[in-house]
Amino acid sequence: MSTLRENTTAPHGLIDSRGGVRVVEGEITACVATRDSSRLGFSTAEGDIIVLHREDIRNPASWTSHAVHDGPALSLCADTLPDCFLSGGDDGRLCRLDPTGEIEELGKGRRWVEHVATYVDPKVALVASASGKMVELRDATGRTVTRTLEHPSTVGGMVFDPRGKRIAVSHYNGVSLWFTQSKDGSPRQLEWKGSHLGIAMHPQGEAVVTAMQDNDLHGWRLSDGHNMRMSGYPTKVRSMAFTRDGKWLVTGGADVVVMWSFTGTGPMGKPPVELPGSGGALCTRVACHPTQDVVAAGFADGSVLMIDIETRRVLPVSLGQGGSITALAYSPDGCTLGFGTEEGLIGAVTLASE
Repeated sequence: MSTLRENTTAPHGLIDSRGGVRVVEGEITACVATRDSSRLGFSTAEGDIIVLHREDIRNPASWTSHAVHDGPALSLCADTLPDCFLSGGDDGRLCRLDPTGEIEELGKGRRWVEHVATYVDPKVALVASASGKMVELRDATGRTVTRTLEHPSTVGGMVFDPRGKRIAVSHYNGVSLWFTQSKDGSPRQLEWKGSHLGIAMHPQGEAVVTAMQDNDLHGWRLSDGHNMRMSGYPTKVRSMAFTRDGKWLVTGGADVVVMWSFTGTGPMGKPPVELPGSGGALCTRVACHPTQDVVAAGFADGSVLMIDIETRRVLPVSLGQGGSITALAYSPDGCTLGFGTEEGLIGAVTLASE
């Protein structure tokens, strides 16, 4: 189990006046907020989930550690319930962590649970978990498997479309696009040779993009299957996100923040736009604000910046400590931002007006 440790020299930036920092055992593998924005959760390579309530952002001593998995926690997402988290681990378990610290095992298999995702609207709620080649679709409670989706190779990533009607799953040689409410039937195949890892869906469901094993992105326009290739990165892209209106796909993978235009015919034939970086350090994580045209970016030097897309104005959140940024997320209401590093540093800031 990870133990929280005092951090004696906090990074400088917005976090000094509006946030808090703690250090835990193990790399931070993911950061996510609950659906109601009340809590931030951080999963670790030690199998723990660190939880902080938004009211306690400036009081790191109150942040709690929960030993959820035996071995690394590989995935973390907001639950279908408003104030809970779902996590998957290399112990083969899919777990729910509720606000009281109660841990419920929703499923257990022989393979690592490498990816978890949820979808919620007023009519339907869905849970998906991926182990090896298989994706299990579950009901709103997460306790009942409604369908198992098999793929030709190990799942690289998965994402629900904006209406929850489809789930896109990346794997070797492309993406499988399944209807979530169908009890059978084969997926629509989006093909492109190579290994497809991370995946992102356009906010209006117009396109799906994957990060390749090579230093490229590949996308498909879903209306007609048109291929879109985005290349020129010095290294593999490990993080990407669409802006709230879908105009831009924001990515890491370079020493600046790279943005591809998704207006009109999409990114083909258009050079990417570059937002400022952090003194030559590689951008390792990006997150887009849910209500404003602002991008958060984390870098290999441990720094976190918020950047206004239109004005290019940069607001330093944290000026570097604790190793490369490995996790970064806004809350759904945009009022909190959390981040974590490979050396176990956790940071969180409040962005709400005071």
